[in-house]
Amino acid sequence: MRLIPPATLRTLYAKSDAHGAGRTAAHAALLVAGGALVQIARGEWWLPFALVVQGLFVVSLFGAMHEAVHDSAFRSRWLNRALARVAGLGILFDATYYRRFHFEHHRYAQDPLRDPELLTAPPPRTRGEYWLRATALLYWRARFSNLIELSRGRFEQLPFIPATAHAEITRSMRWTAATLIALLVGSIASGTDVLLWCWLLPLALGLPFLRLYLLTEHTGCSEDDNGLTNTRTTISVWPVRFLMWNLPYHAEHHLYPSIPFHRLPDTHRWLRSHLRHVASGYVSTNRSLYPSRRA
Repeated sequence: MRLIPPATLRTLYAKSDAHGAGRTAAHAALLVAGGALVQIARGEWWLPFALVVQGLFVVSLFGAMHEAVHDSAFRSRWLNRALARVAGLGILFDATYYRRFHFEHHRYAQDPLRDPELLTAPPPRTRGEYWLRATALLYWRARFSNLIELSRGRFEQLPFIPATAHAEITRSMRWTAATLIALLVGSIASGTDVLLWCWLLPLALGLPFLRLYLLTEHTGCSEDDNGLTNTRTTISVWPVRFLMWNLPYHAEHHLYPSIPFHRLPDTHRWLRSHLRHVASGYVSTNRSLYPSRRA
């Protein structure tokens, strides 16, 4: 069944370097402004607020990385690869690994036996599991475990990664590890703590928001291959949609993964009446997903 006319789809599929550059520049400006806010706030009572604000700017780099691995942030392939690499590094996520992980997720979305998102982070069944997810401790463990193991070429715990991708991911992980080590050594050698205050501490404070945001994308939806029912779109508010590169239009993205971020609101207008799960916000959705069982 065609939900969107072919002529309209051709328009929606059009990528744009201008839109990608504009959103990238805006996101970069927010990161610089957030970092400056943290530096000004140091020693002040409102420092935690500044750190959380910067944390939201940092963790929303996930949206930039996600769009870029789909090669839809820009028309130019090399710009997509560059953005994916830098944005992924900002959240300690290797973009080459994420590309393979994420494409398997799209192929087997909501299949409990083959969807890597369900295999590596199953939906929380108890309140204890929910709050463990919210702390992002599992995220930190996964990132550093992957960094160590995949840099050594060890993929035994990741059967969903095809063997043909192992060498590429290993090289990329080694590049990521080398970059992180260089940043650490450079910071120590120069005696600066800017990266700690403007990047790592905000990242730690922002990750719980990202983990609960991502929980809403498929949890509570059908576990089948029906894209109209197995994914949730959350309208939320404009700042969230802007920071996350329109990723809240998630059902639309899964149904038409090659439509670029700036066309997803138009896609939503065509699809909304067909979607099973359209939520108004993330707080209300997380409240509805909060497990009834204690643990």
